[in-house]
Amino acid sequence: MTGKPVRQAEVERAGVWLAGHGLADVRPTPLLATRLAARQRARLASSVLLAAFIIAVALIYTFARPPGPGPAVDGSGSYRHWSLLVLTAVVGGLVLAQSLLDWRVRRVDRRAGATLPRRAAHPVRPGWRTVLGLPHAAFAAATFAGGTALGIGALTVRDSTAQYAALVLLIGLCGAAVGTAVQLRHVLTHPVVADDEVSLTADGIMRVEDAREVTTPTVVWCLPVASVLDTVPGWWVAAWCVFVALSAVSLALITVRTGLAARRRGTPLAPR
Repeated sequence: MTGKPVRQAEVERAGVWLAGHGLADVRPTPLLATRLAARQRARLASSVLLAAFIIAVALIYTFARPPGPGPAVDGSGSYRHWSLLVLTAVVGGLVLAQSLLDWRVRRVDRRAGATLPRRAAHPVRPGWRTVLGLPHAAFAAATFAGGTALGIGALTVRDSTAQYAALVLLIGLCGAAVGTAVQLRHVLTHPVVADDEVSLTADGIMRVEDAREVTTPTVVWCLPVASVLDTVPGWWVAAWCVFVALSAVSLALITVRTGLAARRRGTPLAPR
């Protein structure tokens, strides 16, 4: 089908996935198992990539940070300029690597779609409101906006080290935002791979899961640990802790609410 045999374990996991989405009576197919396995590998690789990105931010910040508070001395300002350029390059590498992961998933989908005798499609192409949902979209936007606002607030601290740390945080946040936007665009625009109502429903569920996975703000929550927390005043640290706590609670409430709504109306993106 895709040039690579499907393992029985992948088919069994596809069956568990179907049962978890209210489709226990549907028999898992090799095509579905292949697509789910590709997404699982991509998510694992993305998690490793984001962890490496956070570590890289911490190393860059540590390299250019002077040993104590106060203004930069002995040429450390030059080191900081270079480190910010290096950080920008790392951010570009993150976006490129995430795009390559998305490309590999889409390639698996294209190969799977090429084996279908016929193609099914939704009467109306699902947009961001259907796939991601207004609550998740608003949450993602508010999270990035809140993190950026706090990063800008850290720039007001009259200490060069804190200001440098704030710049590191803001560049990292911009990279995470761009990467999220690029991945979300891929999720919304890649073609449907389905040949009947059941596979069309499964395709829609995968698209919803991909979109919500992409917009989970793990990097936003973790970036200050790699930079600003040891340089900013206590009020900033307290504000960030409140921000993360409110974000986590909001995400949990949105997840529960959307799950209950999905159960009431049936499987997400079910054909009408």
